[in-house]
Amino acid sequence: MKEIIDILKDLDWTPLFISLKTGVVATIISFFLGIFAARRVIHAGTRVKAVADGILTLPMVLPPTVAGFFLLLIFSRRRPLGMYLFDNFDIKIVQTWAGCVIAATVIAFPLMYRNARAAFEQIDVNLVYAGRTLGMSDVAIFWKVVMPTAGPGIMSGTILTFARALGEYGATSMLAGNIPGKTGTISQRIAMVIQDGDYVTAGVWVGIVLVIAFFVIFFMNLIAGKNIKQVKRW
Repeated sequence: MKEIIDILKDLDWTPLFISLKTGVVATIISFFLGIFAARRVIHAGTRVKAVADGILTLPMVLPPTVAGFFLLLIFSRRRPLGMYLFDNFDIKIVQTWAGCVIAATVIAFPLMYRNARAAFEQIDVNLVYAGRTLGMSDVAIFWKVVMPTAGPGIMSGTILTFARALGEYGATSMLAGNIPGKTGTISQRIAMVIQDGDYVTAGVWVGIVLVIAFFVIFFMNLIAGKNIKQVKRW
């Protein structure tokens, strides 16, 4: 126990802050993009839906290093997009914190998209018709009828998205690298200390991640539970 306390005192907390910052930003981006994509896909034709669903879900089934490889090809300064961003806007993606966010977003996005789509598909269309009968606009119906009804599924997707973004390793390492104090995340730190044979420090980092993940899930479920406590269950 004393050894663990000494490790906590001397621990560099920068990887934790980088991981949390990356996870929060990636979750916010995935939240809005996932809801937008899910809304558009469920109203598309059968063939378009099949193609779009395959493309949007692909990062979930690909190994993260494969996704990271494609991201590296896209955003490298030797490629058209990466060159354009750097030359015109002085934006560099590779080996920067922006690369961490993009990699985490790409990997975590399918979880938000799939959960949002499943939640939207289970909504009774009569609720939408009732809103229109009352003179509500489509925007008002979406935010006041559709989103609250799909709340549990949206919340589930948000939790899974944050957890996936927080623990992302493969694609982040490929695109952003492992620069201490800049792009080094908790997952990368754990891998490094294990390679050095320091299993105690690795265990401390793992424990920190478990505690964070537990409390995030606990509080999100608590909030979601308050919103659906009046729903009768079988």
